[in-house]
Amino acid sequence: MLLKSASSSSVALNAASISTRQCARRSTNHSSSSIVNNTICRASSSRGFTFSPRNELLTRSRCSEAQEKNKNTVVSNSNATSSCLNLGLGYKTSSSASPHPAANNTARRLGKLFSPVVTSTKGNNINSANQLRHLASIMPCYNQLYQHEGLIMSASASMLHTSAMANGSSGSTAKTITLDNMNPHIKTMEYAVRGPLVIRATEIEKELAAGAQKPFKEVIKANIGDAHAMGQRPITFIRQVLALVSYPELIDKSDFPADVKKKASEILAGCKGGSAGSYSDSSGIEIIRKHAAEYITRRDGGIAANPDDIILCAGASEGIRATLKLFVETSSGAPGVMIPIPQYPLYSASLAEFGMHQVGYYLDEARGWALDIKELERSIKEARGQCNPRALVVINPGNPTGQVLTKQNIEEIIKFAHKEGLFILADEVYQDNVYASGSEFHSFKKVMMELGAPYNTMELASYFSTSKGYMGECGLRGGYSEVVNLDKSVKAMLLKSISAKLCPTVLGQATMDCVVDPPQKGSPSYDLFIKEKTAVLQSLAQRASKIADTFNSIPGIKCNPVQGAMYAFPQITLPQKAIDAAKAKGQAADTFYAFELLENTGICIVPGTGFGQYPGTYHFRTTILPQPEKLAVMLDKFQEFHVKFVAKYS
Repeated sequence: MLLKSASSSSVALNAASISTRQCARRSTNHSSSSIVNNTICRASSSRGFTFSPRNELLTRSRCSEAQEKNKNTVVSNSNATSSCLNLGLGYKTSSSASPHPAANNTARRLGKLFSPVVTSTKGNNINSANQLRHLASIMPCYNQLYQHEGLIMSASASMLHTSAMANGSSGSTAKTITLDNMNPHIKTMEYAVRGPLVIRATEIEKELAAGAQKPFKEVIKANIGDAHAMGQRPITFIRQVLALVSYPELIDKSDFPADVKKKASEILAGCKGGSAGSYSDSSGIEIIRKHAAEYITRRDGGIAANPDDIILCAGASEGIRATLKLFVETSSGAPGVMIPIPQYPLYSASLAEFGMHQVGYYLDEARGWALDIKELERSIKEARGQCNPRALVVINPGNPTGQVLTKQNIEEIIKFAHKEGLFILADEVYQDNVYASGSEFHSFKKVMMELGAPYNTMELASYFSTSKGYMGECGLRGGYSEVVNLDKSVKAMLLKSISAKLCPTVLGQATMDCVVDPPQKGSPSYDLFIKEKTAVLQSLAQRASKIADTFNSIPGIKCNPVQGAMYAFPQITLPQKAIDAAKAKGQAADTFYAFELLENTGICIVPGTGFGQYPGTYHFRTTILPQPEKLAVMLDKFQEFHVKFVAKYS
């Protein structure tokens, strides 16, 4: 099979730009190279094509220019396996060129996903199964290109499969759903926290396990707030309750503490048939919603919460998405939602999926990521010409920025939302994670109610999760949303919407019950519970301080104090040569930096482009979750790498 390299710098086509029908219509007497390249230009001419990581459009003129430059750059089909491999990797070579070391490594890992055999114009049969499994695993999930040491992993199964059909070598029937006719919103959504860097990090882990030699012995995945994955031990009380809820026979036979048995029995009494394997009500088990309301009332100094306003969910993310979907209505104009920049990518991904406008407002890095009301006013004024802003998202404590909002700032935000007629979504999943001296968590609901009329009648949804805090129970998927002052008919529609998902996991609900109704002083489990909870939060506070201090000691990196949450979001100053090198690869500079860091140290972070950042600045997010010993190693490696990186590109 022949393939003209899209450019000498290996710019490759995003799978979303491939037109299956256009390929299928091409005459079978054309070479596969012709099919691919005509498809590239026709697809890019109609839609432009996207290349990772910033989803910048390559214009029609650039497509034509790239094609013109590469008329004579053809991958020979004398070596069929090499040709197919080159197609999968999208880099310029010839039959005499030695394959890039990553190519052979990728080929070894590719396997069972594809069965079509691609036939070149000279009759060479090319088994694409071994070359494209990795690409196929990436593209449907992320709809973007995966970049590795200058190679841009391109296309996906559809490119080769389409070419195979055009050559008459595939017996497969035409697919009902293709990249051309599938939901376009799914193709545009991205979730950087689990993006190409994480995929590459997982590959490296497998390479190390297979005996590959690297300049490091392990991968440190500092990309995501998964406490248990980073070595944090579970809270004993939570796991004991879950054990009994999962296997009730242990209640009478085991020597678990009496309060653990009581808690498990109470949860099981709320389960149909007395089993955690039964469905619960769609909004969650009644006794757990009651306990959540009591927890909120205690937290907010006696301001009452209603169990009927509590909706248990599979992690806060499901509650957030369920609320956002309420705003997908266009009769009053395209809906928009205001979100902070930087922001947790759940919001940008969900808004893209729902076809809603993202209305970004910048946090003020120079003032510790403060939220300036003037910036909110600027943002909404500019947005009103393009969409109808209907809601305001606030993340407190901040993710990825780690700031904790003051009560005064929250009051200002509430008054702004009231003036502009906005629904407030308060993401408060890190409410237990406040470290800085003088910082204190204030819930939006508490502040709103204390302001009195007219603010205490505003619509508000707030969210909490078992994944964060001192618990770190990410995989159990426990969470709740408290939705107040919602129109009764709208609330009925919200409950109808979530009922289509039946119910959140019962074990996740049980985990939440342990969080909102923990052991009380004097109970058998109290002392151990408080000891474990305090130890986790104190250790996180120490790590938050250490990580900010270390980054601030490295020339070219500056980091605001981590007041709360689980992340640092430092700004990095990059040499112009590094920025130019990144541009040559079609990468954002901070993505380029992050890949180099991963390949040289095994440290996996998330570049700032995944969260949004002020134009002309570069950042990355790292968690503070590695255990103290590993964190010290990580920071030493980071410092050494950064110094070498700057020297290399200066």
